[in-house]
Amino acid sequence: MSQAVRHPKILDIARREGGVSVERLSEHFGVTLQTIRRDLAELAEAGQLERVHGGAVLPSGTVNIAYEERRRLHAGGKAAIARACAAQIPDGASVFLAIGTTAEAVAAALVHHRGLLVVTNNVNAARILGPRDGEVVVTGGTMRAADGGLVGDLARTAVEGFRFDVAVVGCSALDPSGDVLDFDGREAGVSRAAVARSRRAFLAADASKFARTAPVRVLSLEGLHAFVTDAPPPAALRARCEGWGTRVEVCPPGGS
Repeated sequence: MSQAVRHPKILDIARREGGVSVERLSEHFGVTLQTIRRDLAELAEAGQLERVHGGAVLPSGTVNIAYEERRRLHAGGKAAIARACAAQIPDGASVFLAIGTTAEAVAAALVHHRGLLVVTNNVNAARILGPRDGEVVVTGGTMRAADGGLVGDLARTAVEGFRFDVAVVGCSALDPSGDVLDFDGREAGVSRAAVARSRRAFLAADASKFARTAPVRVLSLEGLHAFVTDAPPPAALRARCEGWGTRVEVCPPGGS
């Protein structure tokens, strides 16, 4: 496959999934890692992608399209996951909500809760919750125009100043080993800090993440209170969670 054919296909994948990894693209197109690195370098030079460790993400000029697409994808599953997470968060709790469309769905499911303290690096989630009975704290940090996410040292330091009853984090991919993966190391650092400062931590991720990969390890499902998803995970991953004591809650779209 020629470079002229690969480039638009790479951009299509990036818009659909929010980013791409060198290894995954190499396997997808049947070309060498070096060939993909050259492709990504040229797309970055043209301003169509932004390089990150192990891959690339969409730059601020085009990310909004991808984020809107991600918001629509698996919307029913995300809503079911969000309802399940919200049902486990009592009124008056202190809560961290991470970046991502699933976290936005959780925010929407929390709008009728009372007396919450919600800390978030997700500007969209903060807007959903808005002025209400409770308090919303936005971390600060470097804003990604891609998705309204706040990342970097300022965001991480703000999170470290709290102790949360519950943290809800997401991911870009979930490795069969149980590793939670993402494309942005700056975002990963904030999520790790939030989990470390939480009494209970949930991974909220739809089943599409089982088939994806991303270059940055955020943390392991080991030690998390629960993994909330919309379809049964692979048997080996579920067995690992059971061995670790991480509860797997499957909430199919349309389920009660």
